[in-house]
Amino acid sequence: MTERIIHKARVPGVQPNLQDYPGTLAHFSWGDAQQQLDGLPDGRGLNIAHEAVDRHLQHGRGNKVAIRWLGKNGERRTFSFADLARATNQFANALEGLGVQPGERVFVLMGRLPELYVAVLGALKARCVVTPLFSAFGPEPIATRAAQGDARVLVTTAELYARKVRNLRRQLPGLRHVIVVGDKNAASDDKSLHNWEALVTTAATAYTIAPTDPEAMSLLHFTSGTSGRPKGVVHVHGAVLMHAVTGRYALDLHDQDVFWCTADPGWVTGTSYGIIAPLVCGVTNVVVEAEFEAQSWYRVLAQEHISVWYTAPTAIRMMMKLGAEAVQRYRTPALRFMASVGEPLNPEAVEWGLSAFGLPFHDNWWQTETGGIMISNYAAMDIKPGSMGKPLPGINADIVRRNDAGHVQPVEAPGTEGELALKTPWPSMMRGYLGEQARYQQCFADGWYLTGDLARRDADGYYWFVGRADDVIKSAGHLIGPFEVESALLEHPAVAEAAVIGIPDAVMGEVVKAFVALKPGFTASQALQRQLLGHARQRLGAVVAPKQLEFRANLPRTRSGKILRRLLKARELGLPEGDLSSLESDEKP
Repeated sequence: MTERIIHKARVPGVQPNLQDYPGTLAHFSWGDAQQQLDGLPDGRGLNIAHEAVDRHLQHGRGNKVAIRWLGKNGERRTFSFADLARATNQFANALEGLGVQPGERVFVLMGRLPELYVAVLGALKARCVVTPLFSAFGPEPIATRAAQGDARVLVTTAELYARKVRNLRRQLPGLRHVIVVGDKNAASDDKSLHNWEALVTTAATAYTIAPTDPEAMSLLHFTSGTSGRPKGVVHVHGAVLMHAVTGRYALDLHDQDVFWCTADPGWVTGTSYGIIAPLVCGVTNVVVEAEFEAQSWYRVLAQEHISVWYTAPTAIRMMMKLGAEAVQRYRTPALRFMASVGEPLNPEAVEWGLSAFGLPFHDNWWQTETGGIMISNYAAMDIKPGSMGKPLPGINADIVRRNDAGHVQPVEAPGTEGELALKTPWPSMMRGYLGEQARYQQCFADGWYLTGDLARRDADGYYWFVGRADDVIKSAGHLIGPFEVESALLEHPAVAEAAVIGIPDAVMGEVVKAFVALKPGFTASQALQRQLLGHARQRLGAVVAPKQLEFRANLPRTRSGKILRRLLKARELGLPEGDLSSLESDEKP
C-alpha cells in the first residue's frame, strides 16, 4: 500500500515537550529523568501516590483541580489536589485501622466513581498492592482473580456486592474486609462488611507515607491468556518514573492541560494513564462515569474544554460509523492532541481525525507487561498513518529473530519482519507473573524482553505492527499479517470493523478469511461480499487478500478494545475458546 505522511501540526502557543527527538534520544538518561519526581521527604524512597498527589501541595498546586468527575446522571464532583490528599489520607488511615498490612492486596471493583480513585491512591499510600477490576466482570472472573491474587480487601458498591460478590465469600477465605460504597447498612449483620462513609470519611485526614522501596510491589494487573487462567502482572512503585516521562513525551501533557483518558481502570491503560500519569504531571484529569455514546463524548470534549484526549481504536471506529458531520456540530477549540491505544490504529482512523476534529490521532504501542508507553507518535513528529511511531527516549527497541538455540539475533534490513523486542530494563517493566516464575523467564532472552508481537521497522525508524506471533497467517509460503489485510478492508466505505484469521487449506496451508461488520446504511449481500473481496484483491494482491468473507453484526472484542481473532478462529475450527473473562462484546454464530 502507498505510504502516506501527515506532517506535524503546529499548535499556536504550545511547544511540544519533545521537540528534538534525535537530540533527546542521544542525551537521555533515566537518572536525569528522575528529576521530574520528588521522592518521599528525607530520602525515604519513592511512592506512586506521593508523586501523584501529595507533592503537588508542596509546589503550590493544592487548589488546582486534580479530578473533575462527571456522573452518568448529570452529577459533578471536583477534587483539588488538596482535597484528594485528604481523601486518600483517610482511606490509608482506614486500612491501617482495619489492620491491613503493607504488601497485602486491595482489590477495587466498581465503575468510574470518585471512590475508586481515592481507594487506589489511598491504598498505594498505605503501601498495599492494588488490583482494579472491571465492574462488568461476572462472579467467576472476580473469584478467579481474587483467589489467585490473594485479595485481603475488596472495595465495591452495594449493588455489585449483592449481585456478584456476596455468594463468592466462601470461595475466598482470605478476603477479610469488604468496604461498600453506597449502603449505610452494609455493616449491620457482618463484621467483615464496612460502610465507606462510616469507615473512611470519619478517618483522620493526616497521614505520613512510610518509607517505600521503589522495588516494592504496587500494582497487580491481570491479563487474559489464550487459554488457562489469567496472568497476574506485577508492577512496582518505581514504575511511576515511566508514567511521568511518557505523560510528558508521548501524551505531550503541559501544566495547563485538561486531560481525558476514556479507559476504565480495570484495564492497565485506565490505571497508568487514567489515574497515575495525569496526576503525576499535575494536570486536571476528567473522569466520565458513563460508557461510550458518541454524542455524549462530543459534548464532554466541547463543554469540559478537553485539550488532550487518549482513547481506544474501537471507540474511534464507532465514531467513524456516524461520520465526521456528527462531530462538527460541536466546537472543540481547546482540543490540541489526540492519542489512541489498545490495538493498532488503522490508517483510515488516523486520517479520519483530520476530517472530524482537524487533528490526527497519534497511535502508540505498549503492553500490560511493559507498564507504560514504549513506542509512540509524538506531537513534533510526522505521522505515518498505520505506524506505531518510534521508541520513547530511554527505550531501546529492535526487530529480532530467535535461532534454534533460543538466542536473539537482531534483524538488520529495513522492512524485514520479526519479533518486536525491548532491551531490559526500564522503570515500568513488569517484575514477574504472580506465582509463575518459569512463564515470566520465557519472556526474556539475552537481555531482551520478547513481546510476542511481530513488527517491522522502516528505513526512517518507524515501527509497524504486523500481528501477534500466533495471529500471523502462513499461506503458500507467505507470512500474512492480519493488520495489513484489515486496514485494506477498512478503506472500503461500507466497512466499520474487520478481523481476519487463517483457516486450513489442503493446498495453501492456510487461506485468509475475513469477518466484517458494516456501517449503518449498508446491507450484507452476496454482491457486497464479492465487491469487498475484489477490493481487497486489488489493494493487496491475490496471495494476501481474503479468499472468504463473512458478515457479522459485531466482532468479539475485549473491554480494552482488542478484537479477539483467536476467538473467531476457535469458533471457526471448533477449538477451545480459552479465557473469555475480558470479553466485552460478542455475536455468537
